Amino acid sequence: MKISLVVSTYNQPISLGKVLNGISRQSRLPDEILIADDGSGDETRHLIDTWRPTVSVPVHHLWHEDQGFRKTVILNEALRVVAGEYLILLDGDCVPHRHFVADHEQLAEKGFWVQGRRCFVRKDFVPEFDLGRMPIWRWFIGGRLKGIMKGVRLPFPIIQRETKQRGIIGCNMSFWREDLFAVNGFDESYSGWGIGEDSDLGTRLYHLGRPRKLVHGRAIVFHLNHPSLPKNHVAESLAKLDETIRSRRIRCDQGLDRHVGVRQA
Repeated sequence: MKISLVVSTYNQPISLGKVLNGISRQSRLPDEILIADDGSGDETRHLIDTWRPTVSVPVHHLWHEDQGFRKTVILNEALRVVAGEYLILLDGDCVPHRHFVADHEQLAEKGFWVQGRRCFVRKDFVPEFDLGRMPIWRWFIGGRLKGIMKGVRLPFPIIQRETKQRGIIGCNMSFWREDLFAVNGFDESYSGWGIGEDSDLGTRLYHLGRPRKLVHGRAIVFHLNHPSLPKNHVAESLAKLDETIRSRRIRCDQGLDRHVGVRQA
C-alpha cells in the first residue's frame, strides 16, 4: 500500500523542524511527504530544502501566499496531487512517535477512517523536546507532558468504531484517498483559525458511510504547545458544522474539485 503523509504548517519553523526530525526516524517511512504550507516565510522554505535530502522518499513543498488562514485551501491543493492510495494528515506542531506511520498502516481498513490521539508537551518545555534523544518516561514523571495516557504506545491498540463528534482533530487522521475525493475534501468556506473544518470533514465521511476508528495506544503524536490564536470565527464555524450535521450532506461545495493545478516549490 502506497502511503502519502501530508504535513500542514504556517510560520512555525522550530516546531516543524522537530516534526521533520520525527518523520526521519520513522520505522516505516511514508512513500511520499507533502508539506502543505499556508504562506510561511523564507525560514520555513530553507528548513525544508535543507531537510529534503536527508530522507529517501520524495518531498514536495506546496505553498501559497499568506492571505490569512487558508489551511483548508492548501490542504486541498496537497490532497489533489497525492500519489498514495492511503493518506495520513499531520500538523506541523505535532511530533510523531517512531511507529506513527507504521501504526496508521496497520490500522487502515476499508470502510473506515482512523483518528489517532495526541499527548501535549507543556509550553515551557517545548524548546528542549527531542523525541529521539530522551526517554519519554522521564518526561511523564517530570510533569512535562499533559494527557499522559494518550502518549503511551500499548502492546495492542484499543479501538472504538463510532460516529461521534467528540475528538475529531485534524492533526492526526488517516483516510483512503477515494473516500476523501468522494466527500470533496476540506470545505474551504471555513475561514479563520478555530474549530470546525476537521469536524466537518469527519462528519461528511460519517454521512458517506465511513465510521471512524478512534484509536488509543497507537498512532501517537506529541503536540508542541504554543500560545493560542484568536478564535474570532468559532461561532460562524459551529453554525456551518451544525448545518452539515442537520442536512447530512456528503460533499462540500467549495472543495477539492476547485483545484486543477497547484504550485510546488
